Amino acid sequence: MAELKTKETKANVDKFLSGFKDEQLVKDCYSLIEIMKKVTRSEPKMWGTSIVGFGNYHYKSNSGREGDWFYCGFLPRKQNLTVYVSMCDLSKQKDLLKKLGKHKTSKSCIYIKTVDDIDVKILKELLTKSIKSLK
Repeated sequence: MAELKTKETKANVDKFLSGFKDEQLVKDCYSLIEIMKKVTRSEPKMWGTSIVGFGNYHYKSNSGREGDWFYCGFLPRKQNLTVYVSMCDLSKQKDLLKKLGKHKTSKSCIYIKTVDDIDVKILKELLTKSIKSLK
């Protein structure tokens, strides 16, 4: 079985974020850091070369794959911010997602243009629920 490439690293989060020229994107990243620090009670860590993750847990999937992953995190991109909601199936959170604001989703990711487009209180609730489901 192939080894998971995305792992926690010793890279510096602030140094990573300082590489972005878009001031709004950087502001949004630091907003997400504050939100996720409160929800997870964890400090931000780099996972791989471009994901900022919070916390750490060990998982074993039904297929037998095992690994370590973060409770929640985000990936800044030019076109959007990808918010990772741990191993949660967002299709089961339709009621909360309706209240979130302007976004798109995949199975366990929320894509937003800016933090100003969403209701931060709802994002905190989604993150908290997903973390509780892991414990």
